Amino acid sequence: MGLIRFPSLASSVNCFGRSRSLHERNYQSDVPKGHLAVYVGETEKRRHVVPIAYLDQPLFQVLLRQSEEEFGFDHPMGGLTISCNEDEFVKLTNKLKAL
Repeated sequence: MGLIRFPSLASSVNCFGRSRSLHERNYQSDVPKGHLAVYVGETEKRRHVVPIAYLDQPLFQVLLRQSEEEFGFDHPMGGLTISCNEDEFVKLTNKLKAL
């Protein structure tokens, strides 16, 4: 029995991985390691970068549950969208910074 090789498949996978990572680097270049971008606002969505540690905070989890109920997993902005008043979101993140 002979060995079967799929060189074209391997090169396609590598090419896809490179183009995807290039896109991600350009899009997320302002998101530091350990943080994530979220879109916040009731009508106009603004992008905020928050520490991933907020995901464990009960106050932030309430916002995530509300977002899940409203958007499910199909976020219109292509990322995590939180539909709340932006001023309230800023107040919440300031409280979480103080913890």
